[in-house]
Amino acid sequence: MKLLWAVSALLLSCLRANATTAGFIKSPLSQMKLISDSAELHCEVIGNPIPEVQWWFIEGEEPNETFTQLSDGARDDRVQINATYIAHATSTIHLTSLTFNDSGTYECRASNDPDRNELKKTPKIKWIRSQANVIVIENPNIITQPEEVSNQTSALLTCNLTESSLPIKGSHWTHNGKLIEESKSSVATPYIVFQLNKITHTSSGKYECVFLTDPEVKKTIEVKILPHVVAYKHSEHGNEKDKGVLVCLSSGYPLPTDWTWFKDGGQTPIINGTTDKYEIKSTPNKTTLVIENLSIEEDIGDYVCSGTNEIGTTSDQIHLRVRSRLAALWPFLGIVAEVIILVTIIFIYEKRRKPDEITDDDDSGAAPLKTNSNANHKDKNVRQRNSN
Repeated sequence: MKLLWAVSALLLSCLRANATTAGFIKSPLSQMKLISDSAELHCEVIGNPIPEVQWWFIEGEEPNETFTQLSDGARDDRVQINATYIAHATSTIHLTSLTFNDSGTYECRASNDPDRNELKKTPKIKWIRSQANVIVIENPNIITQPEEVSNQTSALLTCNLTESSLPIKGSHWTHNGKLIEESKSSVATPYIVFQLNKITHTSSGKYECVFLTDPEVKKTIEVKILPHVVAYKHSEHGNEKDKGVLVCLSSGYPLPTDWTWFKDGGQTPIINGTTDKYEIKSTPNKTTLVIENLSIEEDIGDYVCSGTNEIGTTSDQIHLRVRSRLAALWPFLGIVAEVIILVTIIFIYEKRRKPDEITDDDDSGAAPLKTNSNANHKDKNVRQRNSN
């Protein structure tokens, strides 16, 4: 028994020798945020064993401070906490949709003491702490002119930052969240402009003026136009009894909220799901008309897709051709017929040519050579002279 106690004491002393006190390697940083913005605080702790990390919210001033431990999903699910315990402890707290009540001191606590949660033992808690302040302020007033651009060919966008004590370091504009490089400025002015010389479906969208303050302040101007509707292919074809698929796309801002299909200039729209013949699948930037069991008599024609947003309606047209199921067979039969005719011609030509070639060979063998005939005639004349 004494030997067992001795071994246990030795093991405990070794464990204590290898243990290291928890310590911060990254502490949360204080920050100022606007109402409805988001904030993020991060801390990292080392120690052996790996420390436990907690987040606490401190309100009020000493000695009337109140401490509240924060958990994931707190404050109507506006608090999210992510933590990992691998090589060391890391923890991040996300605060979304900030309000004035979110202002205060946030404390990252860490401990790897085995008795850290034992309230009956002395000392009751062995935690290390690191704090950061989050200050939520009112949004400065930005006056935009115009407040919205609707179905215009050009526009001058302006933003005026008023009633703000925040130092301005510069400004820029964004289009649909992307920085407009030529709009970047380091001038500390509360009034900025941006010229839209030609408004098209590519230049429409959300424009945001951004003032480089701490925190940044910004405001959005929406530039709206008619939807830009275009057929994916203006001419489509399908085979009889097969399925036909017609597609139209849309771009610009805002995208269509409603899509409608018509056939051959008709005023009655094609209704989705009323029969098994048609099926319409639509998203804000795309609509697809599926025609089942194509028929040459019924389905050939012009189909019109119309997209509608809050500004108005635009449309495009697709011509559908339907081919017979035997359409692909006719070219093949034509090729076969051409081959048969060609072989027949060659065969007849060869049959008629061979007898003529044999006759020509016999005649050429029986006919005397012209040069030999002349030589024989000369010899005969010489013999007659000698006899005389």
